[in-house]
Amino acid sequence: MMIKLWLFLLLLFLPIFGKAQKATGNNESDSLARQKSSTTNISEVVIQAAPRSVKLNDGNLTVAVSGNKDFKTSTHLLDVLRKTPGVTIDQEEGIFIGGRVTPAIFIDGKPIVMSNQELQAYLRSLSPEMVESLEVNTNPSSKYDAEFKGIIDIKLKKNTDLGWKGNYNGNLYAYKFNSRENTLNLTYNTEKVAYSFQGGYNDGISFYQYNALQRLANTNVMRTRTYQEDQVNVYNIQAGADFRLNDKNRLRLNLRGSSREIDRMRLGSLYTTDKSEKQLVFNTGNENPMHYSQNNYGITTDYSFQNKGFKINFLGNYLSVKNKQKDDFINRDKASSEVLSYWKSDLVNKIDIYTGQIDASQKIGEAEVEAGLKYSQSDTNNNIRYDTLSVNNQFAFDPDRSNLFSYKEKILAGYLAYKQKFGKLQINAGLRLENTNSVSDAVTLDSIVSRNYLEWLPSFSANYTFNKSNELSLSYSRKITRPVFSQLNPFRYYFSPLNYSIGNPYLQPSFTSQIKVTYRYKNWITSFTIGKEKDVMARYPIYNPKTNVLEYLGANLPYRNFVVLETSFPVKITKWWNMTSQIAGNYNYEFRPYLDQVFTLGIYNYEIRVNQVFTLPKGYTVNLFANYESKTGNSLYIIKPRYSIDLSIQKSWLDNKLNTKIGYNNIFDTYDQQLEFRHKQIMDNQFRHWWDNSRFYFSLSYSFGGSKYQAKESQRTEEENRAR
Repeated sequence: MMIKLWLFLLLLFLPIFGKAQKATGNNESDSLARQKSSTTNISEVVIQAAPRSVKLNDGNLTVAVSGNKDFKTSTHLLDVLRKTPGVTIDQEEGIFIGGRVTPAIFIDGKPIVMSNQELQAYLRSLSPEMVESLEVNTNPSSKYDAEFKGIIDIKLKKNTDLGWKGNYNGNLYAYKFNSRENTLNLTYNTEKVAYSFQGGYNDGISFYQYNALQRLANTNVMRTRTYQEDQVNVYNIQAGADFRLNDKNRLRLNLRGSSREIDRMRLGSLYTTDKSEKQLVFNTGNENPMHYSQNNYGITTDYSFQNKGFKINFLGNYLSVKNKQKDDFINRDKASSEVLSYWKSDLVNKIDIYTGQIDASQKIGEAEVEAGLKYSQSDTNNNIRYDTLSVNNQFAFDPDRSNLFSYKEKILAGYLAYKQKFGKLQINAGLRLENTNSVSDAVTLDSIVSRNYLEWLPSFSANYTFNKSNELSLSYSRKITRPVFSQLNPFRYYFSPLNYSIGNPYLQPSFTSQIKVTYRYKNWITSFTIGKEKDVMARYPIYNPKTNVLEYLGANLPYRNFVVLETSFPVKITKWWNMTSQIAGNYNYEFRPYLDQVFTLGIYNYEIRVNQVFTLPKGYTVNLFANYESKTGNSLYIIKPRYSIDLSIQKSWLDNKLNTKIGYNNIFDTYDQQLEFRHKQIMDNQFRHWWDNSRFYFSLSYSFGGSKYQAKESQRTEEENRAR
């Protein structure tokens, strides 16, 4: 471990101690001489300002993607986001910004929100060459849905050339098992209509491991081991038409559908002794085969009208999602292979979402006034049935585990925003109102929870441009986070026969108020965010020493205070060596009641990322990416430090029509997650999660056809993110 850490530090600080290749030839010497006035020599390393690929837009970081050397070896957009300042991708490829905030994903200014797995598949279908830029907004204004605590807006490249164009993207991953990703994009453009089609098929096997050690002062010592293997098949298809009716009117239609099948085998063991660890209490093994399927389809209609300084837009969506899951839970005594318990579950989940919104804006000189209305309706129904094997070897209905739950939610929202520029100063102010009406019905528990509440959500921002090299912005916003459907549904999600999580229909929404300051000096961007979240939604563990059951319950914590400081700066070491460094520091202070005690603790942590790009002869590009995360956690758990190193090579062929990339992610397999319970007097619990993200990959992208036109992608709403 120490050797790996020293190697990481060497790679991290290599640019500081390394020596640049000396210039050879008269031409290169002349070039360096011409640049002498704008460079500084440090230990023979020539450091120059990197080409400007980042800027601020109303205080939001905007990063160029297509043509950016930092992303040339990236296989897809998810890989691009891993290297984008202010964005973090975790071990399960979840996306976070601004201190662990899950952002909404926009395409060309419109939301395209979906489940995590769908989102990951979609981002993998976009190559860096298809994307013009990314805008990272960590403090959205009142113009946007109150659920959006952060936004990543993906701007696709556009071309109005007539004709058709095609592109194939394929990725192959290899480690213990293999997986594949395939996407075909086709577009056909006429003078009045642009047609688009996308089809994708992904398949493969992934695996995951979990180890835990649990000690208590007056009870057993338990060692848990879990191995999980997933066989995944995903199909998706979408087709759209963009009608350019005239210069003022535009209509877009999009149909989409997807199917996902997962066959999972989870094998586990639970080795339990008394507190002296000398007397065996029990040694069991468990099997949990599972089959999961999801089928969904959606329809999107988008109409816009523009005349001089007036714009109006209507967006309508319908989404249908149907989930099915069947599990077997078999628990055996390892010594005798005797079945100790056996139960089956059968889950059906159906979700329907309808949304409609209208937005209008009018320019008045240097000012712009915007207003909008939105209505959304979400209906979800969950039915999970458990059957337990009885003593006479017959399966019987288990009412203690079975659950019937429905949730209906209606949201009516409106906003008014004002924007004006006073020379170098731009002011934005807005106010949003959202009325939420919801009814959750836990039929099995005979519990109905109805809510109806109205919230006022203001925002303000000011941006001052001193000159081309200096910008300063200040922003404030208040946001609401509603619990997602799975957090409300009081059904048991089993990790093992003695370990499960359970939803809470009484969860309240949380509210976040924050202030953010951002400063840009040339390519150096620094931001500082401070805020407070009330009624924080969290899960906490409860252990029953009599049954050895560990359950994770949902609850609202009173509050947490947070501070985030982030900075990023690109540096050109030599003509062939570019480096971008990112440093983020976080502080969280939680007020957490737990088991008749109150824990208040301030947690500091930081993250360092260094992305180095080497441009080699004959068109080869090499990328070395290193990431380090310090010790972190919360009031209950300590999360230990970890790091990862990626290496990749890119080369284009056939006049850039064929693009190939090879690489190895997480070379030293050091990105597992290790946690430890802080309060040993309550529970000494240590566990480790390991995912198979250390792997070799090969990527191929081929473009064909006579046009470079890129149509817009489908637009989706924030409610769809909660349909999981």
